[in-house]
Amino acid sequence: MSTGEEPGATEWAVPGQVGVGPWEGAPPSDPRYDPELLAGGDRRNVVDAYRYWRREAVVADLASRAHPFHVAIENFGHDHNIGTVVRTANAFAAAGVHIVGRRRWNRRGAMVTDRYQQLHHHEDAAALAAWAADRGLPVVAVDNTAGAVRLETTALPRRCVLLFGQEGPGLTDTARASAARLVSIAQFGSTRSINAGVAAGIVMHAWVREHADLRNAW
Repeated sequence: MSTGEEPGATEWAVPGQVGVGPWEGAPPSDPRYDPELLAGGDRRNVVDAYRYWRREAVVADLASRAHPFHVAIENFGHDHNIGTVVRTANAFAAAGVHIVGRRRWNRRGAMVTDRYQQLHHHEDAAALAAWAADRGLPVVAVDNTAGAVRLETTALPRRCVLLFGQEGPGLTDTARASAARLVSIAQFGSTRSINAGVAAGIVMHAWVREHADLRNAW
């Protein structure tokens, strides 16, 4: 947890450095630590609090810290933004990420964060809606279409599924119909839409501003 006085991430201290080298001194006995990482160094894209930890230990700790919102994105055209959405969901500690439609997606933008994130797959929006209903989670669809309410003037449920469409066509009709609420992001320029990955980040951060305990941020 950051108090605002500690230095930033390890990489900031040494220009060009990626991660940290081998552990110096006697290795810790804590079972969360990975002997191979302690011996060879940890070059992964993780915060310093998780340096040298086993992947399974990081996953378990993230699950214990997860916020009660999920993120879902439709995948019918191998949208390259899905990786960005997964990475952002990890940064904001979403409880899970749901891929709706095609199971395969471009993972490059995830920057390996998918290894630490709870990932789910649903054949279509109806299957996602059924999953959410079983858990009492309202689906909040994000799309700049008629009938949407402004994200900036509405309250997001604390427990919910935030649903995003793919780049270009946006959400399918089935997805919009299955949602308990449809929200849009206010725009002021000439473009008709915002990049799907950017839109997801905006909405997740709106949830964080409304519900998250900032004392738990790194």
